[in-house]
Amino acid sequence: MMIDSHAHYDDQQFDTDRDDIIRKAVEAGVTHIINAGSDLMSSRLSIELSKRHREVFAAVGFHPHDASSCSKENLLAIEELSREEKVVAIGEIGLDYHYDFSPRDTQKEWFSRQIALAGKLRLPIIIHNRESHQDVLDIVKAFRSENITGVFHCFSGSVEMAREVLNLGFYIGIGGPVTFRNASRPVEVVRYVPMDRLLVETDCPYLSPEPHRGKRNWSGHLKYIIDKVAAIKGIDYSEAVRATSENARLLFGLDRFSE
Repeated sequence: MMIDSHAHYDDQQFDTDRDDIIRKAVEAGVTHIINAGSDLMSSRLSIELSKRHREVFAAVGFHPHDASSCSKENLLAIEELSREEKVVAIGEIGLDYHYDFSPRDTQKEWFSRQIALAGKLRLPIIIHNRESHQDVLDIVKAFRSENITGVFHCFSGSVEMAREVLNLGFYIGIGGPVTFRNASRPVEVVRYVPMDRLLVETDCPYLSPEPHRGKRNWSGHLKYIIDKVAAIKGIDYSEAVRATSENARLLFGLDRFSE
């Protein structure tokens, strides 16, 4: 069954039907959802969702957009939250040079500090990278001796960057953009990356795949992304589901929650 490796059900777009849409996703065949935090409040909400829904698991951390609001006290709070039972990653963390909502030096500082925290806690990281490819890679490489692992979520880089990401032992997260009509780079990346290093995600409520582009996204749309990955790889849909689910279970240690 399908695993949505990146979602934001804490987002206000789900305020009117949050629990219902998660139940609907489960009915559609989604067995696990990783809900990623972006600041202290959303990280707490992610944990609350994980307590209400057995299929939801939490990641906690500060998104680069919110790096300016991070502090030593907030990082300690994230560390405390990470000890909750169903927290499976530190994220969503990284760099975003498209919007620059936080100064770049501030983004880099708190990205590094959160990677160090993940190393201390032995948790994988969920990386946000937008127009910051080289700096993200350089920072991750600086922690190579720490055996940090994780996923570059909604991967937007080239095949060359994907090669470096794989060499660092990370997974590649594929979302809705792979289904877009002009999606040449994501298709090339999926074609290149071995099946055992791919995760699939919705990033909902954002980045709805075709044929629902522009509408609110949800985990039930994961099937369109998996179908596209299967077509690119020339494999059966069921095999794409099996492989990407196995990868997510391994990365996030989900089997320890099995009954």
